[in-house]
Amino acid sequence: MAKTPLWQRKAGKNPKGGLNARGRRAYNRATGGNLKAPSKKVGNKRRASFCARMKGMKKKLTSRKTARDPNSRINKALRAWNC
Repeated sequence: MAKTPLWQRKAGKNPKGGLNARGRRAYNRATGGNLKAPSKKVGNKRRASFCARMKGMKKKLTSRKTARDPNSRINKALRAWNC
């Protein structure tokens, strides 16, 4: 029986939101992707794009309870990216 991929398990997730380095590395190896660490630098186009996309997701795709919960994955990710 195959184990679930590391990026889907607790070992590959950052408790502050998003994936940790091990999770990103496992995802990139398995899918040929190019995930990078979050960028907190103001003026970074990748950060601006991520923030705009995630704020839209938060508004449209989450319940009110999740949107207000500081421990939800989406809110943790937005904090990790300094959105």
